[in-house]
Amino acid sequence: MLKIRSGSTVSLLVLSTALGQFFAAHADDAERVEETINVTSRASTLEAEQQAAKTPGGVDVVSHEEYADRFLVSLRDTLAFTPGVYTQPRYGQEVRISIRGSGISRGYHMRGLTLLQDGVRINLADDNGDFQELEPIFFDHLEVYRGANALRFGSGTLGGAINGVTPTGRTAPRGYVRTDAGSWNTARLLVSGGLAGDSLDAWGAISADTSDGDRDHARRNATRFQGNAGYAFSDTVSTRFYLSLNEIDQELPGALTRSVAESEPETGNFAGDQGRDIDSLRIQNQTVFDLESSTIRVGAYLNDKSLFHPIFQVIDYESQDVGLFGRWDWQGDRFEITLGLDGRKGETDAVRYVNNNGHSGALAYDADQESWTSNLYGEVRYAATDRLTLIGGAVYAEGEREQFEKFNLFAGGETGVKGSADFDAFSPKIGVLYQAAPDVQVYANYSASAEFPGMGEVAQVASFVPVEEQTAWTFEAGTRGRAGIAEWDVSAYRSDIDGEMLQYTVTQDIPASTFNADKTIHQGIEAGLALQLTDWLRLNQVYTWSDFRFDGDSEFGDNTLPVVPEHVYRAELRFGTNKRHVAPVIEWIPEGPYADYNNDRKLDGYVLVGATAGWSVTDRIDLFLDARNLTGEKAIGDVSAAIAVTDASAIYYPVERPAVFGGIRARF
Repeated sequence: MLKIRSGSTVSLLVLSTALGQFFAAHADDAERVEETINVTSRASTLEAEQQAAKTPGGVDVVSHEEYADRFLVSLRDTLAFTPGVYTQPRYGQEVRISIRGSGISRGYHMRGLTLLQDGVRINLADDNGDFQELEPIFFDHLEVYRGANALRFGSGTLGGAINGVTPTGRTAPRGYVRTDAGSWNTARLLVSGGLAGDSLDAWGAISADTSDGDRDHARRNATRFQGNAGYAFSDTVSTRFYLSLNEIDQELPGALTRSVAESEPETGNFAGDQGRDIDSLRIQNQTVFDLESSTIRVGAYLNDKSLFHPIFQVIDYESQDVGLFGRWDWQGDRFEITLGLDGRKGETDAVRYVNNNGHSGALAYDADQESWTSNLYGEVRYAATDRLTLIGGAVYAEGEREQFEKFNLFAGGETGVKGSADFDAFSPKIGVLYQAAPDVQVYANYSASAEFPGMGEVAQVASFVPVEEQTAWTFEAGTRGRAGIAEWDVSAYRSDIDGEMLQYTVTQDIPASTFNADKTIHQGIEAGLALQLTDWLRLNQVYTWSDFRFDGDSEFGDNTLPVVPEHVYRAELRFGTNKRHVAPVIEWIPEGPYADYNNDRKLDGYVLVGATAGWSVTDRIDLFLDARNLTGEKAIGDVSAAIAVTDASAIYYPVERPAVFGGIRARF
């Protein structure tokens, strides 16, 4: 095990400086190599960046080149340098993803974010998401729209939206192979290829990966396929079909007590042989009518999923979700209009069994669950002057959750209990965007958001519990742009939330652990700053300040909300050119978050040091290296929110252990 103690950061910087002098000699290769290291053309990414520049709020477009030299386990590896996105790995591909405090009470999966692939939702019909199916190794680029800025996707949640965009036969018309290997018997292979003719193009990719994980009982295996085919009927009409297949097997090492997580982070939990196996198939279509001054997009999708999930019981769910969507974009001399509709319905055969060491024992629960949600949204943009744009819009959402419980072992057998809940919300938005200079924008917006409870919130017990929608009003102001050696993206926001879904002690008035708080406040700063110090030296930085708290709660007063630390800083100092480069990476959490709503237990801060490197051996072959936690830091990276904590509380997840991964990319 590699361990670097005192002075490790300085040592890395000295080494990197020496390497940087070597790389500087090859600066003249940068322009030549830039085109050869890209897996795809930048046409799709540039279009996304142009759309983002029209948004009066926090947004980021992450190109493939920005994370190509990292080992891609989860969205954390692609979004680590995206302002305002809090990502912390729990184990393997399980990661907490939160934007502006979305879903912080969730100790599993995610809530409060809209996940999309190629502009189409992959969330289930109750809006809960499973991020394991958003596989970053396939993407051309990712689009991150924070908060109400995600209105263009029909999203009205507190956190916003993340859209992963895959290549097509026109943006990636050749073959590509990537293979990775490293610590914990980790190995991955990706093979992709595209082709394009006059009217028809197609692209497909298959990946397979395996790893023992950095903790006991954390082995994973996955095989995935992504593909699409498009056909242009004419200059104005085209259609594209998408196919996604996933087979994911994951052992779960579980959460640990604080003492074990900090002293023996390799420890895993073998009790019940817990795991999560997902088999899913997704088919979607999008047809585009590109008219003289407007564009119409319509489509549909089907998502069929099987989940085998031994935890406290064996969860054996079969679900099927279908959806329809449409959007009209019109552009005039000074006005732009967007109108859209998104509707989806899901059915789940929810069956649970007694967990017999990872196998299904006696039937414990059987229910039919149905969800549907629809969003009608619109936005008007008016160019008041050549520099000033005014924006107004709104999202109207409706939803229903229904469950018919047929059997409950702990209620004595057959029950025949039915529960249902209906929701609706109107969320308006106004914004202003000012072009202060050719490369500098200033913006502000004031918006409402609404988040409906999913099946996991309303069906916590035998019959439905009265969990209501979570609503908020958010003010945001910021700036983005570039000047001289600096490029920045800075937003400040405050959200006043009514009914945030959090954890409470079950009482006569609070019949379930997840329930609506009265008033809470989420406020913070999301900042990214990059400095191009020389042709061969670049410093990338992101900083997030998060102040999340109750506002006069009857049980918790003005306590700070747990899970998300107040300050998070990441930096990458990149030496070299696109031909050869090395980049030390640091993550600094000055002080850890609270673990509980009572604010009795606060976690320690930590510093993680790593490095990435890349070398373009030829015009078609690249080598890369990704080293993590080089100092062997032992700390707690994530925690499941708790009401009260004792020394025996197993709610903690350690940071990633020291590891080294490397690989090769080849184009043909």
